Amino acid sequence: MSRPMAKLKSPKREYDSTRRQAQAMETRRHILEAARKLFIERGYAGATAEAIAAEAGVAAQTIYAIFKNKKRILISLMNVSPSTGVEDHTPMAERASVQAVSQERDRRHQLQMFAQVVANNLDQVSAVFEVMTEAAKMEPDLDRIIQKLNKQRLENMTFAVQQFAMNGPFRDNMDEAYARDTVWTLTSGEVFLLLTRDRGWTKDRYAQWLADTLISILLP
Repeated sequence: MSRPMAKLKSPKREYDSTRRQAQAMETRRHILEAARKLFIERGYAGATAEAIAAEAGVAAQTIYAIFKNKKRILISLMNVSPSTGVEDHTPMAERASVQAVSQERDRRHQLQMFAQVVANNLDQVSAVFEVMTEAAKMEPDLDRIIQKLNKQRLENMTFAVQQFAMNGPFRDNMDEAYARDTVWTLTSGEVFLLLTRDRGWTKDRYAQWLADTLISILLP
């Protein structure tokens, strides 16, 4: 009498887990997209959790289950990658786009690459940061997040200028502190919004202007 064939282990459970994770990520992305749109259009007070849920096509309970409250949604938006639309908590200096800028040795091209990275990031977060600044008047603990983000941006610009300096001196013996403060100012969200929102520039036009300005100011 032959033995019954052993049953093969089904990959169904692993497949289901992977699919659920993908669905959860997609839901999170839709919520973040909807929240960004409504925060910018209506402001922090006007973009209720219920309105965000309706825009995202999910139940309000889903918003609370994933993010707890809209303040956490706003904070999460500051970490969304412009290339993927989902959150990326990789330190700025370790991101592929930033490392590519660091490794470039042609100084003009390096500044052009840097300007494009900055433009992409500001296009994603500058308006959100403006909403966060306004929201801090109603959510005092957001001010701590704002101070942290401002500190990180200064650190990121300091790192960038150090990478530029490795490829050669700045013009007229400009020191790194002056170069850092110049780069920090030109790459601010306020300047980006002045040119793109108030003057109608595209993101790419801002990137070209930033590159041209940095090349003119920094390089001999």
